[in-house]
Amino acid sequence: MGAFTAVVNGATESTYPESRVLIIITGGTICMQPSAGGLVPVKGFLDNAMATRPSFNDMSARVPLPAIKDGEKVMIDSLRTPPSSYSRHVRYGALEFSPLLDSSSISSDGWAKIATTVKENYHLYDGFVVLHGTDSLAYSASALSFMMEDLGKPVILTGSQASIFALQSDAVDNLLGSLIIAGTFVIPEVCLFFHHTLFRGNRTTKISASSFEAFASPNCDPLAKVTSLGVDVNWSLVRRPTKIARFGITSYLDTAHVACVRIFPGIKPEMVDSVLRVPDLRGLILETFGMGNAPAGVDGSLTKVIRSAVERGIVVVNVSQCTSGFVSPLYAPGFALGQAGVVFGHDLTSEAALTKLSYLLALPSVATPADVGARMAASLRGEMTELAAVTAFTHPAGDLDDRAPEPAVARLVGPAQAKFAALGYAIEAGDLATVQELLGGDEVGDMLLKRADYAGNTAVHLASVGPNPAVLEELLKRGASVHARNRADNTPLFLAERKGVAECVRLLKSAGAQLWEEVEGGRVGTKGV
Repeated sequence: MGAFTAVVNGATESTYPESRVLIIITGGTICMQPSAGGLVPVKGFLDNAMATRPSFNDMSARVPLPAIKDGEKVMIDSLRTPPSSYSRHVRYGALEFSPLLDSSSISSDGWAKIATTVKENYHLYDGFVVLHGTDSLAYSASALSFMMEDLGKPVILTGSQASIFALQSDAVDNLLGSLIIAGTFVIPEVCLFFHHTLFRGNRTTKISASSFEAFASPNCDPLAKVTSLGVDVNWSLVRRPTKIARFGITSYLDTAHVACVRIFPGIKPEMVDSVLRVPDLRGLILETFGMGNAPAGVDGSLTKVIRSAVERGIVVVNVSQCTSGFVSPLYAPGFALGQAGVVFGHDLTSEAALTKLSYLLALPSVATPADVGARMAASLRGEMTELAAVTAFTHPAGDLDDRAPEPAVARLVGPAQAKFAALGYAIEAGDLATVQELLGGDEVGDMLLKRADYAGNTAVHLASVGPNPAVLEELLKRGASVHARNRADNTPLFLAERKGVAECVRLLKSAGAQLWEEVEGGRVGTKGV
């Protein structure tokens, strides 16, 4: 990804870097238009809906981009946004599902196709935006979060309550916000963007059928908010891979072997038992009252039905019907379910519980119902709040150095910058022990791993050119991103390759870094991605 000259109204204005984003269009209201038979999907979304809007098209040359579609390499048309407030263009192309789907028609096959498309194009783009109908959007965001492992780039699902062709619509804001975030920030999660807000995908649920503020994340704060001043990212919440591994997908998640039952007053044990005896059923999500309570039934008959199912190897997970809060064996009915072998789902949404259980049941490595239950009770992708076992203490924000800098220096270099500079010198010296000492605990270490110097170099950029590969390995194990770019638009892998540091190249590639092909003037070169 190199620097390109910005052209506005045919005049060369200035040079800005470009990000590349792939839009995966599955269907949904956002790409529908009215017809005699109601709203119908429209093909050619890039030309019909985006090319005509100045916010999506700066009228620069429509450079063809490489992409992989159904396993075959193709060249797709592209558009480019005007420069954002972050002095960056976002160049994007689109791949459309055929046929386009209403969101109520999405299934595990559709999820597998989305995940596979991201996997095949992962080395070609900086981020991905998935256009999707809103009815099942929270289910898809949850499912994809579990299907994608060691994700290092943003995958943002969005849609709209009204068609982009409607006079009053939320489609433009949702799509443009998703594009800018995916092309600007390394937020390596499956996210859902709606109404100026970026959520962790597996924490969301749809709360309105008509309001533009259609989604909420009751038990987890947003990852980012779009305001008039830009994008405010809550970096302390953003999760990063903390092992050295390449991005991979699990494409065989299937919800056909999992059911969901909502408990209600007067429910008969026979009703639940009939569901639990569906052929090939392997798991049940039980939506209970309050903090996980359900009627035991006459003589404990409902509890007996559930205990019998658990003994037959069916995994039963208890989640709350309440929007906020979590399940806990605080009251006797909830405690009785726990005694019967039911797994407590903490603050999982029903969407996350259903897709997580389906994902775990599909894994060959999770062999027994007990294994599945243990994994259900632990956070895999930030989908649930894990209660701290011990009290944790943290320093106040910004209190990274006890000594205040000299007044003349303070205007330019604060405590955080000074700490990062010290880290840079330790990296340059190959001093692993000092690097570990400076990174310290989670809060300070996370802050330093997300910082960059005046040239945009992160700690990984500095460590990628040596001299001690063990320092780079330490940074990667702590969750530092291999996909960050400096002001020259280069990734750590590009620098390591150019410097010829073989061990650093190996480490970066093993953590998922890749080089892509760049086509300019008929010549093929490589750039870091």
